[in-house]
Amino acid sequence: MNLFPTRKNFYLIILSISILSIISALYIEFFLGYKPCKLCIYQRLPYLFAVFISFIGFNYSSDDKILIIIIMLFTISSLISGYHYGIENSFFMEVINCTNNSLDTLDKLELLESLNNNMPVNCNDATFKILGVSLAAINTILSILIVIISVRTLSYEKN
Repeated sequence: MNLFPTRKNFYLIILSISILSIISALYIEFFLGYKPCKLCIYQRLPYLFAVFISFIGFNYSSDDKILIIIIMLFTISSLISGYHYGIENSFFMEVINCTNNSLDTLDKLELLESLNNNMPVNCNDATFKILGVSLAAINTILSILIVIISVRTLSYEKN
């Protein structure tokens, strides 16, 4: 009995997880009204790329290079989300400026208007949580699991 899916099914699972993650993030942003910070936006990029790569992988499932790209994408995703989780919990200092540049203006009216329209979201504020767990933490765990299963799939099918 094999607990792990075939490579073709694995790509379908990655495609489904990626699409579901992107739709969930967009739903939280646009329908629930939670504004994302810059790191939240950056965390979506590996999932966007994974949609296309996993679609290609489904059609060319025997090519190891595609699975290696998936491993690299979700390693990057785990690093970005892990860094974001570290900022939320004060493990790391912000290197990336997570606020907008609306404070660079000299005109008072312009400044007030930009603050009313574009209140910046700080990366250290976890504005949306599921069962008390931030989305950055969930993304870190999910990305690490995908990397582990991908490496296992790559090494298992070679032997």
